[in-house]
Amino acid sequence: MKSPHDLIRFLLPVAVFAAGLVLWEAIVRAYGIQPYVLPSPFLVLKTLVADWSILSQSLGVTLLTTLEGFVAAAIGGVVLALLFNQSKWLEYSLFPYAVVLQVTPVIAIAPLLLIYLQQQTAVIVCAWIVAFFPVLSNTTLGLNSVDRNLAGLFQLYGASRLKTLLFLKLPAALPYILGGLRIAGGLSLIGAVVAEIAAGSAGAGSGLAFRIAESGYRLNIPRMFAALLLLSLAGIVIYGVLALVSHLLLRRWHESALGKDS
Repeated sequence: MKSPHDLIRFLLPVAVFAAGLVLWEAIVRAYGIQPYVLPSPFLVLKTLVADWSILSQSLGVTLLTTLEGFVAAAIGGVVLALLFNQSKWLEYSLFPYAVVLQVTPVIAIAPLLLIYLQQQTAVIVCAWIVAFFPVLSNTTLGLNSVDRNLAGLFQLYGASRLKTLLFLKLPAALPYILGGLRIAGGLSLIGAVVAEIAAGSAGAGSGLAFRIAESGYRLNIPRMFAALLLLSLAGIVIYGVLALVSHLLLRRWHESALGKDS
């Protein structure tokens, strides 16, 4: 917090959130709404504490799946984009299939994967499918957006393709790569949740999404809201961590982060 403006930017969302919770609690109490219809924020918090042993275990399962899918998407997306940059024929041959994979709804793919793969493997693959394309497309865009004058300078000095890639293209593409990773972090969580819901419909599952579906079947709506709260917090933390990493890597030299330290 380096200025009153920064303090206001931080406090306004907090104030709006607090006002929303107060209004929610007041409406539930004023109209006597039953918990199986709409639980109050206090009851959701109470349920979160009471059921923490179950919900925390499910949160760990979901986060592990999200991490595995994200890491696979990050490595696969960056490596394939590097190959695309070195071989246009490879890009022309495979990139359309990556687009097809992206535009096909994962909720339609998940039941098929659960048939052919083990449950945990299928869930990880779903998280990977959703998170893979943003990394691939952003990295490809970054590698193809290198300044032509700098590329010509490297060529003039006789730099090899490997040196050009390592010392020019990758640093220039880093902001694009980090942007793709920020998007992929949230999407991998979404993919894991969708796959867990599909697995829960098939009678198996242990993640937070399974707990949400299970709570809905049992009309345990307070636990459903508590699990949803944990999912939202997990998504916020994932995005915050990736945004922090991006800022730390770019703050000394890239325009997108220079102004944030001043």
